[in-house]
Amino acid sequence: MVQRFVLTLSCPDTIGIVAGISGALARYGANILDSAQFGDTASGRFFLRLSFAVARADSDALQQALAEVGHRFAMDLRLTDLERRPRVLILVSKFGHCLNDLLYRYRIGDLAMDIPAIVSNHPDFAGLADWHGISFHHIPVTAAAKQMAEEQLLDLVERHGVDLVVLARYMQVLSPDLCRQLAGRCINIHHSFLPSFKGAKPYHQAYARGVKLIGATAHYVTTDLDEGPIIEQEVERVDHTQDPEALVAAGRDIECRVLARAVKYHLEQRVLLNGHRTVIFR
Repeated sequence: MVQRFVLTLSCPDTIGIVAGISGALARYGANILDSAQFGDTASGRFFLRLSFAVARADSDALQQALAEVGHRFAMDLRLTDLERRPRVLILVSKFGHCLNDLLYRYRIGDLAMDIPAIVSNHPDFAGLADWHGISFHHIPVTAAAKQMAEEQLLDLVERHGVDLVVLARYMQVLSPDLCRQLAGRCINIHHSFLPSFKGAKPYHQAYARGVKLIGATAHYVTTDLDEGPIIEQEVERVDHTQDPEALVAAGRDIECRVLARAVKYHLEQRVLLNGHRTVIFR
C-alpha cells in the first residue's frame, strides 16, 4: 500500500540541505512528488515543503532516517501522514457567515479535516451544528467566569485531540495563557481596518471616513492582540455608492474567503513560521 506524507522544515541556510533530505528519502525508497523551497536572505533561514509517497510505511524507521539529517542541519522538521485528517475545533459567537462557509467546504470535501465540536459563547448556532451532526458546546463567557470558560475550552481541545482551533468570528479575547497553549494552532479572522477603526461597527467608521479599500486578515493567535503572524489577506475596492450595510456585506464575503484559504493552507502544511512572518507554499 502506498502512503503519502508531507515533510516541512526550516533551518539555517547552508549548502547541502536539499541533497541531504532527498538522499535520506531515496535511501528509504520514497518517491518525491512535489517540492517547494525558499531561502530567506533577511533571516538566513531555509524553508522547504516536500510531499512524497512510499510503499512501505514504517513510521519509526522513516522518522529515524529524517532525524539523522535533521540533526546534521539543525532542522525544525515536521512529518505529516496525509491519511490522518486533522481535527479542527471551531469557535463562533453571533456572526455565522464564516462558520457556515467552513461547514459547507467541509461537507463538499474542500477542507480535509474532521470537526469534533463547535463552541460558542452564545446558543444561536446549536441547531446548525446539530444539522451537520457536530457536537455543540455553549460556554458562556463573563468577566467573573472567563478563566473557567477557558478551562472548559482547553478541556475540549485535549479531550478531542484537536490539532487546530479556528476563531470563526469568535468575539472574545483569549487570555495570554491560552494563547501560549494554542501557539501555532489557532487561527483568527478579522477585518483589515485595524488599527485604524477599533471597537464596534468598524465598517460604519470606515464609511464615515470614506475608505476606498476594505479587506480581511487571517493570522495565528498570539498574546499580542490581532498582531500574530499573517497567513492570508484580501482587499476589495469600494466607492461612494456603497452604504455601511453594503460594506458589511462585502466584508462578510471577504472574511469567508480569507479564513477558508488560511485554514486550507494550515491543514495542508503549507504555512511555515518565520519569526513574526510566515512562509506560504501555495
